[in-house]
Amino acid sequence: MTPSTLALALLGLYVAGSIAYVYRWRGRRRYAGFGEYLRKSWPVFAPLNCVLYMATRRFARQPVIDRGYLDGISILRAHWPRIRDEALTLYRAGHLDATAHPGSPGYHDLGFRTFYRRGWRKFYLAWYGTPHASAQRLCPETVWLLAQVPGIRAAMFSVLPPGAELSLHADPLACSFRYHLGLATPNDDRCFINVDGRALSWRDGEDFVFDETYPHYARNDTDQIRLILMCDVERPMHAAGRAFNFGYAQLARALAVPNTHGDPRGWLTAVFAGVAPLRERAVTMKSRHRGAYVLLKYSLNATLLLLAFLPVYAVLQWVERAGIAALY
Repeated sequence: MTPSTLALALLGLYVAGSIAYVYRWRGRRRYAGFGEYLRKSWPVFAPLNCVLYMATRRFARQPVIDRGYLDGISILRAHWPRIRDEALTLYRAGHLDATAHPGSPGYHDLGFRTFYRRGWRKFYLAWYGTPHASAQRLCPETVWLLAQVPGIRAAMFSVLPPGAELSLHADPLACSFRYHLGLATPNDDRCFINVDGRALSWRDGEDFVFDETYPHYARNDTDQIRLILMCDVERPMHAAGRAFNFGYAQLARALAVPNTHGDPRGWLTAVFAGVAPLRERAVTMKSRHRGAYVLLKYSLNATLLLLAFLPVYAVLQWVERAGIAALY
């Protein structure tokens, strides 16, 4: 076995081990089966996430984190009524509902599109260093308050309507934490998010931080809406993790989703919107020919994994050949 083949085999073992760790041993909440894990937890990112878990500071290696580590976060709690008023004005004017309508600028959202059918709605305020022009125009006080908290990476208003549920899932990348501030909520334990087996109910003016890469789900079993401020916030990390997060921020900008035509659209979001007709055909295939759909889905996933490994193998081959050439 050549050194490059051995290195690739070890890398493959690490990939398999990291996927197994997240599925079987990380946290308390388990998925019903490996199939649900594949659908709900982005296992393709497990190898990278395990590195980020190790780079996370020890006090933050848990599902729910004390929000006191975030410098300046108290300003949001102190001024939550002002934020609530702007959010309610947007909601009542239909701006949150508008982003979920097919054909709207904000419809093709790679990260949150599957929540639309559950009634969940959102309105972006800022995205990795850049406030949305529509947010600056429609809720300027909130945008200004967000700018006073250096640890906020992205922010939005989100609504969960009465009777709605977001099923068990985990977010893909462990480069941030999720911050929630209750604005107009039922103030009822029947409206909650469950993070790795721990239920957290929303209350007006109260906030919490959690690691969104743990399995979590949300329910609103009341007759009132749940309106919150939701942010991606800084994950406390050692130097290696901070270096990665700097690079990730550049990639994240490519995922920017507009609220209106005046907002910027990231190039990855534009690509996602461009392949919408293909996704619609896939949905039709799923309903009519489920066997063919499953075969196509797993074939594409396997091809993507193979394509991800090929550059690594090419680099290892180049290093090996360069080392041999140096000997002569």
